[in-house]
Amino acid sequence: MTKRHKIRLIKAREILDSRGNPTVKVYLKSDSVESSFSVPSGVSEGEYEALEIRDNGKRYFGKGVRRAVENINQIIAPRFKGENVTKQEKIDRMLIELDGTEQKSNLGANAILGVSIAVLKAAAQVRKLPLYNYIAKIFYKKQKNKILKLPQPSFLLIEGALHAGNKLQVQEFMIIPQIKSFQEKLRVASEIYHTLKIVLNGKYGSASTNVGYEGGFAPSLSRTEKALDLIMTAIKKAGYLSKIKIALDIAASTFYQKNSYKFEDKIFTGSGLLKYYFHLYNNYPIISLEDPFFEKDWEDFQLMTKSFKNKITIFGDDLLATNPKRIEKAGKLGACNGLLLKPDQIGTFSEAIDAASKAKENKWKIMVSHRSGDTCDTFISDFAVGIGADFIKSGAPARGERVAKYNRLLEIEEELSRGC
Repeated sequence: MTKRHKIRLIKAREILDSRGNPTVKVYLKSDSVESSFSVPSGVSEGEYEALEIRDNGKRYFGKGVRRAVENINQIIAPRFKGENVTKQEKIDRMLIELDGTEQKSNLGANAILGVSIAVLKAAAQVRKLPLYNYIAKIFYKKQKNKILKLPQPSFLLIEGALHAGNKLQVQEFMIIPQIKSFQEKLRVASEIYHTLKIVLNGKYGSASTNVGYEGGFAPSLSRTEKALDLIMTAIKKAGYLSKIKIALDIAASTFYQKNSYKFEDKIFTGSGLLKYYFHLYNNYPIISLEDPFFEKDWEDFQLMTKSFKNKITIFGDDLLATNPKRIEKAGKLGACNGLLLKPDQIGTFSEAIDAASKAKENKWKIMVSHRSGDTCDTFISDFAVGIGADFIKSGAPARGERVAKYNRLLEIEEELSRGC
């Protein structure tokens, strides 16, 4: 092992995320390179996600992460000093074994992921490769064909549910421009976003253009179809009616109650909700739905996947929790045909890669996702390109922590066009 590959320092500190809540930032030094990673955090955390550790004391209303920071500085850092940063699988395996629990509850997924990705970034520098290219070299050892491509961006326009202070029960209303270059997709999305702001301001006043956690507008609406109609109006006014598809994050676990779904003042069975989704599909240019049912409702996920017959992508988020075992189960059951991939849901880079590999084996679509509590770290942009993801969602084309990911994709597009 050459000396410059060895870890000399791992240090963590508590910082704030985009919601103003604490999160973990990890710094790593070898003899020749330095790296860092700021860990994101979600507001809607499914039962099957790896667990982030919070302090549960008075500080920050219990949301402090000093325990996770101490776990890194006092337990992980001494153990990993001298390890080779290019041995990603070994380091991730050591992290998992050091924690010793199924859901990373001893050290915390926020501690473990911070170290795992900091190691990955350092190794890319050691190898003198762009991060996305280094990720691709790791990922495509397990895949037959290496494809470096930009994902289709899914831009957030309107927010509801846990992400906003309105009565919309669908969590995210997104658009996916059907245009070739990423640069043009970003431009079109920005123009539609600002057109929607004008539309909302004209109909409901300036208060309607306040934004939710991820930069999407949060107007005082309660009906899904009203939100969709406003988006369609903005798309038409901006002049892109034939060039836009729509994606929805339903987040159905938030309105599931005792074997039924309380949605917009009605009580639906799973099959009744499925009929409603068909109604939306027949009236709007929808190409994907995320978490259309409760995270334990395997039967209705199966029914929906079978009924739609690949007409749209049905992404599992809370259902799958980026967990290779749950992805394998869903594949056998035919419970969805898309993976929403969030590395912090599983806790290490290697496990996230395994999740992506399982999804590809199932011939699913993959959408890499940010979190509602995010940072300006752009790791997921490189990650999405490195694994050849079909889609990425990083919020609205507004707010620094969201736009940072899109701006990084602009850079990657330029690099790929030059053959870098």
